Amino acid sequence: MGISVKTIVDCDGCIFIEGFEPGKPSAEIAPMFGKVLSVWDDAPVQELVPIDQNVAAPNTYSGIFGRDRFPFHTDLAHWRDPPRYLMLRCIKGYLDIPTPVIDGHDLVQAIGPDLLNRALVKPRRPRGGSFSMLTLREPEGDRPALIRWDEVYLKPASKLGEQAISRMKVEIDRRQAIENALVQPGDMMIIDNWRMLHARAPVPAGREDRMIERTYLGELN
Repeated sequence: MGISVKTIVDCDGCIFIEGFEPGKPSAEIAPMFGKVLSVWDDAPVQELVPIDQNVAAPNTYSGIFGRDRFPFHTDLAHWRDPPRYLMLRCIKGYLDIPTPVIDGHDLVQAIGPDLLNRALVKPRRPRGGSFSMLTLREPEGDRPALIRWDEVYLKPASKLGEQAISRMKVEIDRRQAIENALVQPGDMMIIDNWRMLHARAPVPAGREDRMIERTYLGELN
């Protein structure tokens, strides 16, 4: 029996799978790997395409960065409970637009868990009319430790928060990211969103038809 996807993701933080069932829609593929979450209007699959900054919604990564590089982040870090896993699946891809990842465990080891556990941060904008106080790392209890990071949507809410954010930026810049390019239809990555930071490379001219489908998973099979 081969090693399961869950075992690999638990060990390495992510997995790259080449050309899996390219003829099937992601809505059918995702349940093969885990419990699908519908975080927006019961739409479990989102199409990610490059959007020019001047036409994208202003409070989005595309509205801020356009087709430039997206910085390292964990998805929905400003939420109290970010989704545990994300599946990125290629519909139309290019070798020169990789998806870099950095292991958050390395960042915790370099900075120290105590600072990150006590570093208070808050969303850039209120959600539901109020700000939730969050920490950059939630220590292990009845679930695995959660690392949250987003230099755009998270802002410091304490002196320790300022220190930790500064340290995170330095350590991220020091890392050599692992890069996987979703190129062929069906190429996919499953990423532990509580552990791994991911980014997007810049989108060169002529690559505007790139399309990646994203699905959030609450657990893996």
